[in-house]
Amino acid sequence: MKVIANDYDPKYIIKFIRQATGLTQTEFGDKIGKCRNTVQSYELGRIKMSLNDFIDICNLFNFKITVEEKIKVTVKE
Repeated sequence: MKVIANDYDPKYIIKFIRQATGLTQTEFGDKIGKCRNTVQSYELGRIKMSLNDFIDICNLFNFKITVEEKIKVTVKE
């Protein structure tokens, strides 16, 4: 499955990764060195995670996240 990061709020991507790995918030937090409350706050968008932490999580769970430039197309009539 390919997830284009620009199409989703980061909180949804973190939750997707956690759910895809079949881990609870506590188990996921243990794997990434954070407490359950921090994982919950990431998923609710209360706190933002750093890009480095995000990349580390993707690497840890072997997820490839693609960020693409959006091209705005205008049609002249």
